[in-house]
Amino acid sequence: MTWTELVMGAAPTRGERPAVTDVRTGEVLSHAAFARRVTRSAAGLRRHGLRYGDRVLVDVPLGAGFAVAVHSVAWSGGVAVLGSRGSARMMIVHRRLDPAAEVERVFSLEPIPGATPFAELMGDATVEFGPLAGPALGVDGGRVLHHDELADDLRALSARVVVGRGDVVLAAVSDIVKGLRVLDLALMTGAHVVVAQEPTLTGCRVLAHEHAVTLAVAPFELARRLSGDPALRVVDERALAGSLAL
Repeated sequence: MTWTELVMGAAPTRGERPAVTDVRTGEVLSHAAFARRVTRSAAGLRRHGLRYGDRVLVDVPLGAGFAVAVHSVAWSGGVAVLGSRGSARMMIVHRRLDPAAEVERVFSLEPIPGATPFAELMGDATVEFGPLAGPALGVDGGRVLHHDELADDLRALSARVVVGRGDVVLAAVSDIVKGLRVLDLALMTGAHVVVAQEPTLTGCRVLAHEHAVTLAVAPFELARRLSGDPALRVVDERALAGSLAL
């Protein structure tokens, strides 16, 4: 089972139960909707000329749209490169295009001049089967990780950071790569992840109360201060480090 296939694995049984709550936009994406958007957007990327192994820059804030963008690229056979600069076949952005990006085509989550709305990728066609192996994710300005590496490490992570399908996970992490790992872990297990934006102690406590959070993943100091709540399991984000040293 490849990386994205593993992440979408809970969709058939979890259906319309919430998968990702994006605090920044207010969007709540279900497990079924996540899988639909990934498979349909992947078909749209192929329709627009994406070929196996093509690089696609992904410059989107952590949240529901970010998870869909990254896994759409991977499911289509491309390499999702996290960042806003460099050369690539395509780019997916939120609302701003970095002039340092050298790309042929831009898709945007929000309207910007010269870009194709990302929503237009989602037609009736789907990619039913993604790549079995090969490069999938670009991180750290050049390092490329393969599907099998990412899938194996995600399985290992699930043994270290136990998440149940009934959990509501607060992602209060410090960077986009750690955020992706929390999203992947929660989606794979069928849990519900709430993505905090610029998390503070007060903000996390409010979100934990509003969403009945059962597990919070945060940087050391924030995790230490949150750990005083007896109703909340807290994980230091350093536990996300694995064999891939992400």
